[in-house]
Amino acid sequence: MKKLYSSRKWHRRLAVILAVPLFLTISSGSLYPILLAFGIDAFWLIKLHTGNFGFINLQSIYSPLTGLSTLVLLCTGISLLKRPSKTN
Repeated sequence: MKKLYSSRKWHRRLAVILAVPLFLTISSGSLYPILLAFGIDAFWLIKLHTGNFGFINLQSIYSPLTGLSTLVLLCTGISLLKRPSKTN
């Protein structure tokens, strides 16, 4: 039971941190074509989508890190689905 609590604790901590870039990528990638359909070319959304934040440019590592963070959250989430075996 202690291990399951520890896994939940790690998943919660990671989810809070790793959800921010995932949300930014999803929202900017979804909003850009909608604005483009209305004739608004918000190229700054594509820059955000690819990891160029103006003050820091993470374009070369942003996509792999976003993908890796998704896999980490998936693995920690799946580990929570395993039920602890009864020792009788």
